[in-house]
Amino acid sequence: MIPLLGLIIGILIGTLIPYNIPYQYSNYVAVALLAALDSVFGGIAATLQGKFDLKVFLSGFFGNALLAAGLAYIGDKLGIQIHLAAIFAFGNRLFLNFAIIRRILLNKYSKKDNIV
Repeated sequence: MIPLLGLIIGILIGTLIPYNIPYQYSNYVAVALLAALDSVFGGIAATLQGKFDLKVFLSGFFGNALLAAGLAYIGDKLGIQIHLAAIFAFGNRLFLNFAIIRRILLNKYSKKDNIV
């Protein structure tokens, strides 16, 4: 459960060490954070399915976050709100990963093996 442990450690560090992000960077950080959360939920789902690969998780975590923040930056320079597309895409995947996690856990606790 490396992704879940990382999420808990990140939340603890974020709450114990106060840091204010400048307003002009808030869109980039928000999109990068959403992309990173998508990777964490994907990692948890992969762990529950027995398919977790640390290399895939780390490359997705940092790659998605950097790509999303980079696209938001390019969109700002072009005067286009590309970050909204990233928010939609990663938000959708976040809910899909949560649904997978929920189904696996419900299946595990109800002792049925027909949902994956």
